[in-house]
Amino acid sequence: MPDRSFWKNRRVFLTGHTGFKGSWLSLWLNALGAEVTGYALNPPTEPSLFEQAKVAGDIRSICADIRDFERIKSAIAECRPDVVIHMAAQSVVRQGYEDPIETYSSNVMGTVNVFEALRQLDQPCVVVNVTSDKCYENKEWAWGYRENDAMGGHDPYSNSKACAELVTLAFRDSYFHNDASGRSKIAVASARAGNVVGGGDWTRDQLIPDLMRSFLSGQPCMIRNPAAIRPWQFVLEPLRGYLLLAERLAENTEQFASSWNFGPAETDAKPVSWITEELVRSWGGGASWCQDAGIHPREANYLKLDVSKARACLDWTPVLPLSRALDWIVDWYHAFQAGDDLRRITLSQIEQYETLLHEGGLIQCQTS
Repeated sequence: MPDRSFWKNRRVFLTGHTGFKGSWLSLWLNALGAEVTGYALNPPTEPSLFEQAKVAGDIRSICADIRDFERIKSAIAECRPDVVIHMAAQSVVRQGYEDPIETYSSNVMGTVNVFEALRQLDQPCVVVNVTSDKCYENKEWAWGYRENDAMGGHDPYSNSKACAELVTLAFRDSYFHNDASGRSKIAVASARAGNVVGGGDWTRDQLIPDLMRSFLSGQPCMIRNPAAIRPWQFVLEPLRGYLLLAERLAENTEQFASSWNFGPAETDAKPVSWITEELVRSWGGGASWCQDAGIHPREANYLKLDVSKARACLDWTPVLPLSRALDWIVDWYHAFQAGDDLRRITLSQIEQYETLLHEGGLIQCQTS
């Protein structure tokens, strides 16, 4: 469980706050009592959770480009953050194929800009750089990738995230390394998460948003690769990992300034077809899907993370089974369909998730 006493009045600089994960994290940080400054482009989708949940009302929101070094440098200097969580990125595999220049410039040089702004500010803080499970050289083997496995990426998006990991390592070794006491003024860790799902995701060419749009319109959803297996997890699971990692970094730079995986229980690595059938069942009302027989860019068929390190060192383990997470997602989009207060619905799911944490999680999620 995130430590409220740590986050209360803590100055947090959050990049990517207008996106799906960033909106959930902004709401949670605000509920924990943090003073949040968000930095990102305007919301990347229409509709967007950022606007639907009225996220901007709780934080200081800066709409600007992560590739603009002088602007990000000025914003970080003005915030003087205690914690930086860097999530701003081009986050879609297919968009990476369509626009590799934007993908590399955002995901690689955007990361360089954040680190360089912090280096020039030279103020004590902890940094969590969020990359992706797709940063690994994916051999599509049956066991999960560990943090010391090779970086790679066969497509521009995945490769850009591997590059962002190398940037993190280079800045840590060159500028943010520990002193004789084992501490660093700027402590940097990277976080790698799998396919994150939840209400309020409207991203183009992503499975669950595509399904929800089809269900809402009463049309069958076209599915590209029903046999592909992914490590699905509810959005608050990795966000909790990022928060716990920041807390531990503040306590012990030497032990925690490294890379970390945050993935679901092993039983929640499911085929796309399984996710689709579960959502069809839960949604009801004649929801349906069919396979898209068109030609599409290459995507990985199998990818899984080993989260042993996070479990052992951060006391982090998933607590929400995928089947229940899918029900929460359907509840969110049904609320959207009914015109309900989506800010209230989103905050309510954060509270329900915190209740699970207080209760010690669910036994079936404790195995990976």
